[in-house]
Amino acid sequence: MKLHLNGRDLDVPDALGERRLIEFLRDDLDLTGAKNACDIGACGACTILVDDEPLKICIKRVKDVAGHRVLTIEGMAAPDGTLHPLQQAFVERGAIQCGFCTPGMILVAHAFLLKNPHPTREQIRKAINGNLCRCTGYQQIIDAIEQAAIYYRSAAAAQTQVSQT
Repeated sequence: MKLHLNGRDLDVPDALGERRLIEFLRDDLDLTGAKNACDIGACGACTILVDDEPLKICIKRVKDVAGHRVLTIEGMAAPDGTLHPLQQAFVERGAIQCGFCTPGMILVAHAFLLKNPHPTREQIRKAINGNLCRCTGYQQIIDAIEQAAIYYRSAAAAQTQVSQT
């Protein structure tokens, strides 16, 4: 079975298809950003992106993402370790306190901003509604996403300009 994980192709033995995806990522691949908090797909701490769509993986199996593009928080930063502008905005805006919800929150925000680089604060609130945070009161998270939207707007504008040439 094939996975495209964080920009790289990965061959996974079929025998691991029934393994819980959260355990496979954390225990087998040492990708520990996604957290298993609720075990019922409710809190969002386990969120990753599959084909640029958020997926709560504590209730998913490895086979559920076979053949798809999978992005974990570990795949957001540049190869040299430079943080993605969205991650940097979370740092700059104090949107990281305990950090438990942060990977899932960032990935949900990333998927949202790819589709909507011109969000209102209310749209941001709705986008992160499925991800719980007990530390920040959400204001810093919303501020960080709003700040990062500037990057997504410029990236979308650059992409539009390239496709028009």
